[in-house]
Formats: sequence, structure tokens, C-alpha cells
Amino acid sequence: MNEYHKIQTLFKRDMERNGKTLLEGQWTLPEFEFLAGNTWVFTEKVDGTNIRVMLKDGGVTFGGKTDSAQIPAQLVSRLNERFLPLATRMQEVFGCDACLYGEGYGAKIQKGGGNYRADQDFVLFDCKVGEWWLQRADVEDVAQKLGLDVVPIIGEGTLHDAIAAAKAGIVSTWGSFQAEGIVARPKTELKTRNGHRIITKIKCRDFVGSNVEAQGRAARGASLGAQCWATLLLITGSQTRRGLCANGPPPPVEEPSLCRHAPRVRTGRQN
Repeated sequence: MNEYHKIQTLFKRDMERNGKTLLEGQWTLPEFEFLAGNTWVFTEKVDGTNIRVMLKDGGVTFGGKTDSAQIPAQLVSRLNERFLPLATRMQEVFGCDACLYGEGYGAKIQKGGGNYRADQDFVLFDCKVGEWWLQRADVEDVAQKLGLDVVPIIGEGTLHDAIAAAKAGIVSTWGSFQAEGIVARPKTELKTRNGHRIITKIKCRDFVGSNVEAQGRAARGASLGAQCWATLLLITGSQTRRGLCANGPPPPVEEPSLCRHAPRVRTGRQN
């Protein structure tokens, strides 16, 4: 139920090299090639495990990437601690069934997970209300109302800009270590002919040989960070690292049910 869709890698993999590198220029979807020069929004890709927080009939349950996926016991404990007391608040916020999609991240979840934090927690990256995917501003609204962190926006630009940033190496918003990469979405939500969302991931490690030097600098700290953010700021023209609570909460917003963003599942509350 409510399993998160696959996020396509930008380019096909070189199977003659065990799929460890990409065949740059051989797009996995024709839509990526067609839209490559358009404006995309970049968020930091967090290296963790996919988590679903599902609100159904007023109750909260958890799931991994698939219904059969196992969630680490320590993370389950943290999810229970964080979300079970929020069941009533989530019902007030959404007014209907909804699913929060995020990353369980932190120490022992993935190799290097301790770079993000010493414990384990949840960071939000998407939200679905009924059959409607919320826009970024509304995802931030949900995060603010529920006291959650949300993956930070690190820039905007073309897919070529995102590739260049990944090749240069990207310092994580969480500290002076290399980010896993970028998740890129068109600035306006789009779908393929078969109804799949157009969204892609660009991992720094997929450009082996292009960013070896950058990886070393990332491990040493802020000099690469300054270079990377300068690149992204040239793309965007303004500072857009927005999302983590550490960077300041989103501005106050009005309180009506988020079902207003999903007309099919409105509950009749007044806006």
C-alpha cells in the first residue's frame, strides 16, 4: 500500500563495467532528454532507508520501501516515539488519509550514516494526500506543522547544471562530507505518457573519475562547499538551501486542512 515509486537514474548504466558507471548522454527516459534544458529543482539526496508514515482511518502505521521491507529496530523505536503522539495532529492537518514519505537516516543505517547524526531519525521528502502529490511549499507546510525536518533545496537549474555539480562534488547540508547526490524534479510537476512522475536522481559516485579529487576535498571540509554552493547560486541567482529546521523554520502559514490541496479528497472544511 502506498509504496513509493522508483526514481530513475538520469543515464543508462554501462553493463560492461558491471553497471558501476553511467553512459553519459544515453538518457533512461526520452522525457529527461527533452526537458534537460528546462528549470529543475534540486534537493539533497540523503543516504538512508525509505520510510512511509501512513495515516489511515485516524491511525498511524509505518512501512519501508516495500510492504515486505524490514525497518531497523532502533529506527522503529524512533518512529513510534515521533509519530504515534502525532496521530490526532495529523488527522487535524490532513483531514483524510495521507502518506508521508521520507528517509530514515543516521548512524548504522547506511555506511557513513553517522555523518548525518549520531542517532536515527526521519527526514521528509514527499507527501501524498489521497491521490494527490503535494507541491513543495505544501510539503514544507506539513513539516512545519508536524515538527519534522524536510530535505533541503540546494539549487535550481538544468539537468546539465545538476550533472556538473555532481561531478564537482557536493558538500552535504548536514556537514563537511560529500552528499550522496541530487534528486531533481521539474519546477512544474510533470508525468510521462504512462502516468509516472518525472523525477530523477544524480549520484556523485556514479561519475567515478570525474570527481575523485572533489571527494578528497569534500572530506577535508568547507573549501569545496564554498565552490559547490557558488556553482548552485550562479544557477539560481539566490540562496535556496531551504528545508532543514537547522536553517530556520518556514514562515507561518494558515491552518486549514491540507485536503484543500487535493480537491478529490476534500472533507468539507472551510478555507
